[in-house]
Amino acid sequence: MVSNQMVTPANPRCAAAFATLTALLLAAGCKTAPPAAEAAPAPAAASTAPVAAPEDNAIEVALASAPADSATVTSTQGTAGSAQGPAPVLNARAPLTYTVKRGDTLWDISAMYLRDPWLWPEIWHVNPSVPNPHLIYPGDVLALGYGADGRPQVTVAQGSTLRVQPLVRSKPLDGPISTIPYEAIAAFLGKPGVVTRDNIKNSPKVAAMRHRHVVAGEGQEIYVEGLEKWGPGRYAVVHVGDPLINPENGKAQGFLGVYTATAEFAAADKVAKGLLIDSARETQAGDLLFAVDMAAVRTNFVPRAAPAGTDGQIMAVVDGVSLIGQYQVVALNRGSKHGLEPGHVLAIDQKGERVYNVTCRNRDGSLHWCMGNQVQLPDERAGTLLVFKTYEDMSFGLVVYADVPVRIADIVRTP
Repeated sequence: MVSNQMVTPANPRCAAAFATLTALLLAAGCKTAPPAAEAAPAPAAASTAPVAAPEDNAIEVALASAPADSATVTSTQGTAGSAQGPAPVLNARAPLTYTVKRGDTLWDISAMYLRDPWLWPEIWHVNPSVPNPHLIYPGDVLALGYGADGRPQVTVAQGSTLRVQPLVRSKPLDGPISTIPYEAIAAFLGKPGVVTRDNIKNSPKVAAMRHRHVVAGEGQEIYVEGLEKWGPGRYAVVHVGDPLINPENGKAQGFLGVYTATAEFAAADKVAKGLLIDSARETQAGDLLFAVDMAAVRTNFVPRAAPAGTDGQIMAVVDGVSLIGQYQVVALNRGSKHGLEPGHVLAIDQKGERVYNVTCRNRDGSLHWCMGNQVQLPDERAGTLLVFKTYEDMSFGLVVYADVPVRIADIVRTP
C-alpha cells in the first residue's frame, strides 16, 4: 500500500536540504531541477528591492569572496560532457522571484542575482518569440530556476500587464529599464563628448546672452554666430573643458566636451537668436553648438566583461574633481580600436604610489627616522566602471562602484 504522506529525512540537516530542493523544484515548474550532485541551497525569501544586505555590496558583490556555505552554483562543467565551463556564481541572497519596479536598473538586478553582475547574459534565458527578448520592463516578474544542464536561469515568468492589456484611458507606458542610471549619462548620449581643434575652429559659437547676462539657463535666450550654414532646428550646446591627455605618452586626444543645454532656433541668420529648452549647467559665451544626434542614443546595452587582456588608464573626469566616486563619468584612453564597446565592464585599480621607507634600525635594533629607499606600493582594487560611449581612441565610462576614491591615471582592466 502506498501512503500519500510526505516522507522527510529524520536528520534535521537533511530535512532542511530536502525542503530547499522542494522549493527549487516548485520554482522551476518541476521541469528544470538541477542534478542532485549539483543542487544548491535555495536563497532566502524574495527581496523587496534589488539591494543586497550590508555585508554584501549591492553594486559589486564580486568584490566579496563566496563563503563555502553560501548559496552558489559552482559546477565546473555543467552536466557530464558539457564544455560550457564554470557556471556563474549566484548571490547568496538571490530571490526565487522578483517583480521589476520603476527605477530599477539592469546593473542593480544583475548584482542582486550574481556575484559578478557582468555575467548576467549567461543566466538570462531569453524568449525567442519576443521581438526584443533582452529588454525588461517594470511589472515583469523574474523567476530563478535551473536548466536541464543544472545551470541557473532567470526568466520572465509573468509579463507586465501594462504592456499587454489595452486601457480605456490614455496612460503613458513604462519603457524598458535602463542598464545604468540614465540621468548620470544623459548629457553624453547623442551629444559630443570629445571636442577637436577643428570643432573649435568651425562650429557655431555662443556670442552673448540676452539682457547681457553672463550665463544663461533653461528658458533664457542666447545669440549664436555661424549658424547660417547649418540651418534652424535643435542643437546641443557644449562647453570646451580640459584637454584629454593620454597618461601613457602625454599626447592630447582632444578636449572634454561638457554638455550644457539644448538650444532651439526658428531661423539661422548670421547672428541667430535661440531659446534654451533644456539645461544641465550654465551656458557661457564661447560654448560650441553641435547637431543633436539622437540616432547615437543607446541605453539598453547588456553588461559584460571587457575582452581578456584589456587595460588602460583614466584620462579625465567630468566636472574636474580630483577624487572620483560612484556615478561619475570618466574618460579612458582606450576605444573601439582596442576592442571596447558600450556595455563592457572594467575593473579600476588605484595606482600604487612610490613612498619612502622612513624608518631605519640602529645597531642595537632600535628604530629611528631616516630617509630610506623608495618603495613601490602595489595597485589596489578601487572599483568598477561600465563603458557607455566609445570613440576610436578613447571612451567614456560610468563608475558604478567605488570602494575608495578613484583618481586620474588610475588603471582600468578586464575584471
